[in-house]
Parts: sequence; C-alpha cells; structure tokens
Amino acid sequence: MAVNELYQYSLVNALMSGVSESGITAKQLIEKGNIGLGTFVKMQGELLLLDGKVYQLLAGGKIRIADDTDQIPYAVCTRFKPQSTETLTLENKDSVDTVLEKFNDHASNLFMAYRIEGRFRYLKCRTVKGQEYDGQPLSELGKKQFVAEYDNIEGTIVGFRSPSAWQGFFVAGEHMHFIDKDLKVGGHVLDIADGEVSMGVATIHQIHFELPTSEKFNSAKMSTDDVGLKSVEG
Repeated sequence: MAVNELYQYSLVNALMSGVSESGITAKQLIEKGNIGLGTFVKMQGELLLLDGKVYQLLAGGKIRIADDTDQIPYAVCTRFKPQSTETLTLENKDSVDTVLEKFNDHASNLFMAYRIEGRFRYLKCRTVKGQEYDGQPLSELGKKQFVAEYDNIEGTIVGFRSPSAWQGFFVAGEHMHFIDKDLKVGGHVLDIADGEVSMGVATIHQIHFELPTSEKFNSAKMSTDDVGLKSVEG
C-alpha cells in the first residue's frame, strides 16, 4: 500500500449484520499499514494496529498481542505519514475534529487519519466482549459493552475521520482506539478531557477495499442502521 492510502477489509454493515466468523490474518493486516482499527473473529474486543503489531483490546480493558494467524473480520488501516504534526491541548473529544478542520477545512468528503500521543487527564473507553451466539449484531453487543474510565493516563490514540456519505462502509465521523504506554489497558474512545498531546494528521483520498467471499457475507441482508451505529460507536 502507498503512503496515506486507506485499506479496508469488509464493511461496518457486515458487523451490524453479525458477519464476523472469519477474515484476513493479523500478519496480512500488518503488511497493509502501520496504524489501524478493527475487530476480531466473533467481535472479541477491539483491534489496534500500531507500529508493526496488532493488539487485541479485550473486554475488561486487558490487552494481548495478536498471533500472526488470528483472523480479522473487519479492519481499516493506512501506512501513515503525517502531513502535519502539532503539540496542543485537547479539551474534549470534539477538539479532535476542530484540529482536523484547522488542518484541512476542505476535507469533509475525504478521509483523514491521525495519531495522538500524550497524557490525558481523563479518558473513557469501551470494549465489547464478543458474540454470544452466531450472527449476533454489533448493535446488540453494544448494549452490553464494558466501559472503563482512566485518570491521568499516558498513551496513544489512533483514529480516522470518515465522510458522512460513507456511513455503513466505515463509521462516519470520528472513530478512535486508545492504548496506554505500558500496553496494559485500552479500548474504543468514547470521551476525552484535557489531553496534552502531539497530534499528527494526514488527509486521504485513495481507498482500497477488499470484501469477504464467504457464504455468510454474500447472503447477509445488509442495510445502514444509522441510529444503531451512532449508539454503539459513541
């Protein structure tokens, strides 16, 4: 993959339809980029790709390094090279979007990737514990998600901003995952307060999709549940 070209395997709508039984391997994902987000088979926790390693952010906040053969039913990543890096204060989660708009206010219909490193006075994160039955949709898993709050924590956030028109293919708007510097806790970011950080940003206009060929993917009845997506993704 070229620098700052987006790679995605499968669709968010597939997760919303409960399709998560198989996918590409962690080794294959690492070959596509250096930062990324996603999930694992049966939606067992959150995925974060960072600097050549794939981390599984499990319910309860614990973390494991994925094996090369672990399968990933959904992921998005890029070979990230920041076009701008700035030291700043993030007052809250909405401040991320403010920084992106300042960098490129003509990117509302393009994708943006970012990497944030620093200390946060407060972070609120969630993880899902995985499907309890075959085909259980992501929207239902979100109702039983594990939520953790962290005070004065240092670490890295990887995120993407996707255009509203792509809801269902991606998660429209902000989507970000966190891992602490000691690689002990992390999750999908729900809220931020008072982050003293360095933030790198890049605009993306090249996208590469790879879709599953499984019977379950091809037979799934997919539609965009905007309300459900917003509720589960925060």
